[in-house]
Amino acid sequence: MGFRKSGLPSSLAAAAADTGRYCGTSAQIEQIDGQPDLRAAIVRECTWLTPEYALKWDAIEPKPGSHLFTPVDDLLRFSDAHGMKVRGHTLLWHRTVPSWAERILRESKDWGPIHRHFSTVLARYGQAIDQWDVINEPLEPGHHGDGLRRSVFLDVFGPDYIRRALEEARILAPTARLMVNEYGLEYDLPDERSRRHCLLKLVERLKAAGAPLDGLGIQGHLDLGKGKIDATAFGDFLAEIAALGLFIVITELDVREADRQAPVAARDRRVADEVRRYLDVALAQPAVRGVITWGMTDRHSWLSPSTADEGHATDTARTTRDRNRGLPFDAAMHRKPMHSAIRESLLAAPR
Repeated sequence: MGFRKSGLPSSLAAAAADTGRYCGTSAQIEQIDGQPDLRAAIVRECTWLTPEYALKWDAIEPKPGSHLFTPVDDLLRFSDAHGMKVRGHTLLWHRTVPSWAERILRESKDWGPIHRHFSTVLARYGQAIDQWDVINEPLEPGHHGDGLRRSVFLDVFGPDYIRRALEEARILAPTARLMVNEYGLEYDLPDERSRRHCLLKLVERLKAAGAPLDGLGIQGHLDLGKGKIDATAFGDFLAEIAALGLFIVITELDVREADRQAPVAARDRRVADEVRRYLDVALAQPAVRGVITWGMTDRHSWLSPSTADEGHATDTARTTRDRNRGLPFDAAMHRKPMHSAIRESLLAAPR
């Protein structure tokens, strides 16, 4: 499955495997179960899955001590049935701290709620999931001298919270590969130049302190309105991260369009060309082990909130214009040029 008669891989999973890498997508088990065409595409194209929402703190513990495990359990059963792996996304993210937990953290200044959260999640999934985004999006250059984002974690525990969280995760999941996940690292823009610098310095500090950081997640939310990808700076950044002993995963690849009024063919070509430019740089770095898209189909893209609930809607003139076309399949589950761009970049990458 996944190979053409010519012998060249036709699926993303097979193309990735051809160079010793992997390919996957974020997913919601309710959508997989309810949409056979989406399910078939994920089975064919992916060997890794990321829970889109279900593992985030506010989703898994909306009320103190009241846990919602079923969506993650079901996604793991699906992945096991199809020989896939699941990424642990994410243990700490400033945007998904339950309000009750943030209140306790700020009032008590006590690490206890984080310890209990880690203990609960890693006790249940620490063996089944061996790659974890321990910290998601810790940076916001300009808000703090070292580039760290203002958050409840920074406010209450100071900059050392990242090392502390990594060490906590290592104790509870000693064989897992622990990661920091960040965005905004590709373009020739002042903010992104600063973010690359701050992230590199953060990794250097963590490694110097002996923190158990194994890998770096680079989200890869591309944006056609941002101008030029800085291929040289981005490639150098990846090389510097690799030289520090970390593996790298592209964790949330998609493309935000800048002009939805253009003809569909032109829009899809622009998206594919941006993905190809990006992946040709990223995959030239052997430390980049995998490519995960943030969704498989435009039907469910987070960049199209107005069309998020349209289910199986086909690409009418209205929905095509309104819906962002930044994923490998369109809303009707037809492969788009972005699919070919990912596949071809994977096949061209060094073994």
